[in-house]
Amino acid sequence: MKEGYEVNIIWDRENKLVERKELEIEISHFGKGTPTRLELRKILSSLLNVPEDLIFVRNIRSEYGLNKSRARIHIYENKERALELEPKHIVRKHSKERGE
Repeated sequence: MKEGYEVNIIWDRENKLVERKELEIEISHFGKGTPTRLELRKILSSLLNVPEDLIFVRNIRSEYGLNKSRARIHIYENKERALELEPKHIVRKHSKERGE
């Protein structure tokens, strides 16, 4: 895991209807800013042993003055299903971060 970040899974649920796992996580980032979507994807990929391109960060929320953030994550079973269900603006955000 990246130095300076600690990830705790608040809740984890399997949504079989849409073939994805849905997570709410809390990220502690002492002495650092809020992690980017790309950083979160890399952290979760290594933590959960899932390919990065199947992980979609829906949102990241931080409160001023706290070294903690919360994020909503969707992890799909396959890329086609993800592109079918995720909003276009979320897909674009992830594509831009990878330089596509």
